[in-house]
Amino acid sequence: MKNKDYLLFDLDGTLTDPKEGITKAVQYALKHYGIQVDDLDSLCPFIGPPLKDSFQKYYDFSEQQAKEAIQVYREYFSVTGWSQNKVFPGIPEMLGELKAAGKKLYLATSKPEVFAKQILEHFDLASYFEFVGGADLEETRVGKGDVIQYVLDTCGLSDKKEKILMIGDREHDVLGARKQGLECVGVLFGYGDRKEMEDCHAAYIAESINELRKMLLS
Repeated sequence: MKNKDYLLFDLDGTLTDPKEGITKAVQYALKHYGIQVDDLDSLCPFIGPPLKDSFQKYYDFSEQQAKEAIQVYREYFSVTGWSQNKVFPGIPEMLGELKAAGKKLYLATSKPEVFAKQILEHFDLASYFEFVGGADLEETRVGKGDVIQYVLDTCGLSDKKEKILMIGDREHDVLGARKQGLECVGVLFGYGDRKEMEDCHAAYIAESINELRKMLLS
C-alpha cells in the first residue's frame, strides 16, 4: 500500500449511503411502468451497477425501455433523490487524513458526474478531491471501467497505474479497475459482501472504514 499515491474512490456505498434516494427513484420509475414495489430493501441491488443494466436484469426491460426508465428515474433523483444521501461516519475524517498524508484523491463513479459533484459539494466533500469523474447523461460513459479510463486520461494518470488504487463496494469496482490494470480494495460496509469481493478477486478487503483508513495510510 505504501506506494499507492493516487486513490480512486467509488461514491455510492463507499463514501455515502445512497439507499433512500436511489431506491425511491427506482420505485418512482417502476411505478411509471405500472410496477408497484413497496419494499425499498428489494431495490438495493440497484445501488452501484449502471442503472440500465439493473432495469434489464431485474425487471426484464428491453434496452430501449431501460434507457427510458433512466429518464423517469432522473425526474425524481434530480429534484429530491440526490439529497437523500448520508455520508458514512468517519469518511470526512479519513479523507482529510489521506490528503494530509500527501495522497491524491479522485472520484470514479457510475453515477452521472453532474449529480456526483452536487452530492460532494452538498456534503462538503468536494475539497478533498483533485477530480470528480462520473458517467455522462447520454449513457455513453457509464461502465466503471470506462469511467476509470476517463479519470486516468483526464488527469494524466495512465502511466502511473502501479501507484493507483481503486476503492469500491461492488464487483463492478473490482472488475472495472482490473480492466484498466489497477488493483482494488473491496469494502464491506457498503452494498457488496465478502463473497462478492472474494468471487471477483478483490486485491484487498476492508471490513470497516477504520480498517480501510489504516490500510490506505499504512
